[in-house]
Amino acid sequence: MSQYKIAVIIGSLRKESLNRRLADALVKLAPPEFTFEKVNIGDLPLYNQDDEENPSEAVKLFKEQLKAAQGLIFVTPEYNRSIPGVLKNAIDLGSRPRGQNDWAGKPAGILGVSIGAIGTALAQQHLRNILVFLNVPTLSQPEAFIQMKEGLFDENREIGAGSKQFLQNWMDQYTVWVKKITA
Repeated sequence: MSQYKIAVIIGSLRKESLNRRLADALVKLAPPEFTFEKVNIGDLPLYNQDDEENPSEAVKLFKEQLKAAQGLIFVTPEYNRSIPGVLKNAIDLGSRPRGQNDWAGKPAGILGVSIGAIGTALAQQHLRNILVFLNVPTLSQPEAFIQMKEGLFDENREIGAGSKQFLQNWMDQYTVWVKKITA
């Protein structure tokens, strides 16, 4: 049985972020041949082309984590109808210098949770547009625009009963996607 290492990129730095909670609970729905590594984007410096020839240790580690992954999961909030700046910064750092795009070819899944009625739909669409340019094949269905409601998480911080079937289906489709793209 093949093993799949998935880099999880959370678009929020907040310790008690809803999206961090979602990422933590979601990965428990995956089959055992999948392992997940949360990639820290909070310590990355702001992208500056002048630093490309001599990247910081944080950038080197980040790019090594991306290279080691067979797939990606982005779990992001929506800020001002788009992705958070910290996530865009990480994407830029991972795609540079020119010709060293560490995102390319890795199958990705995108989801997010918000208190708003449309979840993180616009942030996810913006992220999809960026990932297309970076040659990241992205799972298109099922989409997961999750609104934070009572019961999304249970008392153990797991996916609640009312959302478990939907998110299990998302994870099942994602794992099939990863296997297909990496075959």
